[in-house]
Amino acid sequence: MLDKSTILKHYKREDIQNAIIDHARFKEIGMCFGKGYAKRPDILSYPREVIELAKSGVSSFHASEELWQNPLEIHSDMKKKELEEIRIGWDLVLDIDCLEFKYSRICANLIIKFLDFCEVKDYSCKFSGNKGFHIGVPFQAFPSKVGEIETRDMFPDIARKIAEYIKIHIDEQLTNQIIEFEQGDISKIAKNVKLTKDQILKYEEINGVKKPKLDVDKFLEIDTVLISSRHLYRMPYSLHEKSGLVSVPINPKNVLKFEKKDAIPANVKVEYQFLNREIIEPSAKRLLLQALDYKFKTKEEDKPKNFDEIQIKNPIKQELFPPCIHNIMNGVDDGKKRALFILQNFLGKIGYKNIEVEKFVHEWNKKNPDQLREAYIKGQFANFRAGTKLPPNCNNDAGPKGIVMCTPNSLCAKIKNPVNYTILRWRRFLRDEKEKQEKEQLKEKRKLERKKLKELEKEKLKKQEQEESKEPSNKEEQENIKNRNNEKKEE
Repeated sequence: MLDKSTILKHYKREDIQNAIIDHARFKEIGMCFGKGYAKRPDILSYPREVIELAKSGVSSFHASEELWQNPLEIHSDMKKKELEEIRIGWDLVLDIDCLEFKYSRICANLIIKFLDFCEVKDYSCKFSGNKGFHIGVPFQAFPSKVGEIETRDMFPDIARKIAEYIKIHIDEQLTNQIIEFEQGDISKIAKNVKLTKDQILKYEEINGVKKPKLDVDKFLEIDTVLISSRHLYRMPYSLHEKSGLVSVPINPKNVLKFEKKDAIPANVKVEYQFLNREIIEPSAKRLLLQALDYKFKTKEEDKPKNFDEIQIKNPIKQELFPPCIHNIMNGVDDGKKRALFILQNFLGKIGYKNIEVEKFVHEWNKKNPDQLREAYIKGQFANFRAGTKLPPNCNNDAGPKGIVMCTPNSLCAKIKNPVNYTILRWRRFLRDEKEKQEKEQLKEKRKLERKKLKELEKEKLKKQEQEESKEPSNKEEQENIKNRNNEKKEE
């Protein structure tokens, strides 16, 4: 759909050239000649290169997710360790892919909202050029280290974990919003994604009855294949061969208003950057740490539950809560959204059911000087399932420490998570209750034994008295016998 004239006219624009070169810094570049790709590695350094390459037949430009000290040093025979030595970072690029552009748009908006919830400030969005969107978080938005590990060395594993973490947390809302968008018409959804109705449905058993549910994964994905070493994505302001449109960066807040006509080359304006690196502080730290923590816990949850976990049948009483949770319960001035996240997952792990957690949260919200909106709270419970996740660990900035609610006592030094604190105290409580019960039982047993012993002694004493009462009559009888014998002798 791209002719030579359109290609040259587009890449001849100086603002387009400058935007492409700005994005190409520290990136390995791939170039497409209509159907095939040029030999890699390659780089772009000067604006004039863009139009010169277009004249030679290049139709689109693609960039690596990884950042390299010198991309030209890369070669296909390099081992993982050798690549890590010249890699200086990586960007998180989420590729939303769906046959129906409008469903991709809904997904992009949900990811953006979730990033807002995770307090990520440095994200950007662009139309992919055809049917999807790219959401990007630059490397500079992440912490340089996680513990003793350099973040740059955690690619691609951590980027995949973050993508999966986001995907899981928007899944139910995505399903609901697509159904709502099509007014519940599953057949229309199937037609739009060129599948049958049966292909996009899955069945879940609820109270012994199998009920159909839309399976979004069958037709829309956040592509994690993109997240791999030396994989490329279409650069911002590059053309797309199939659609003839531009992969144009847009305002993330207006993604639902974006239309494909806005990406027609003649309509494109260079207004926004994709992966802006002018960052004050790493705002994606919480997202990274939560994704790491979540995947770890998921693996743990796959293991058989131990005896203690399955014994939490009723909510653990508040007296056993840690100091930080008590502090949050008194109301929060700053960090209410984070406090809500902590409370939800804490309560869910100590025996509270969904309805009990929601009731608890609504009562808590009344204590906040500036209350959270009811609509926001309702939204956070849309995907919440009590007991599925732990709250952030104590040393995690996303936890109570990050909202200045951590006032540790002597027990806090022995635990890593607020739930551990409560479980430890709960176990002690159960142990003390058991010991108390055993003492009461022993006391009752001894009381019964003493009672029985007294009854035996009383019975024994009674017999002795009876024996003693019989002895005088025996003597009298013996005396009578003796007298009678004497009388016989006298006779």
